[in-house]
Amino acid sequence: MTASAASPLRRPRRMLMLLVAMLTLPGVPQGAAAAYASAPVARAAATAVAPDAPGYPWHWPVAGRRAVILPFRAPAHEYGPGHRGMDIAAEGEVLAPADGVVAFRGTVVDRPLITIDHGGGYVTTLEPVTSELRPGDAVAAGESVGALAVGGHAARGTLHVGVRVDGRYVNPRGLFGDIPRAVLLPCCDR
Repeated sequence: MTASAASPLRRPRRMLMLLVAMLTLPGVPQGAAAAYASAPVARAAATAVAPDAPGYPWHWPVAGRRAVILPFRAPAHEYGPGHRGMDIAAEGEVLAPADGVVAFRGTVVDRPLITIDHGGGYVTTLEPVTSELRPGDAVAAGESVGALAVGGHAARGTLHVGVRVDGRYVNPRGLFGDIPRAVLLPCCDR
């Protein structure tokens, strides 16, 4: 067995040894050890998206160019820093990514937003969006739910798309169909 083939088998053992060391060494806060121990689990849960989501593959919530400006970044733990959604280039009209019912429409802190419950535990929040819809209104995939506004952390000209499944944030990118294959290009002269 080669060293590279054995390394995935050794990794859990090394992580366990490091965790034990963190728990037993003086000066290492217990919370830090617990956060480290749960980080791989939190990241895995935060990035897994079932292809059997209601209405999969979802409709892009913007017309035209489909560019992810700021991708999803899973937090190390539930309350840790991260980016719980993706910011995409947008202008004008915002569309429902899948069939659902408006669960909330209003302003939170400094940004207008709309939340759509798609069923099956899937809930999408789109921000900043101004809308005339009200909670309880049904929306269909690709139907206009409002217009891009300004406010919040999203840069002007971007739409934040956050998706929760059973209350946990997931990487929404996988819901919008296949991710294009990467094409490697030559970079250097030989």
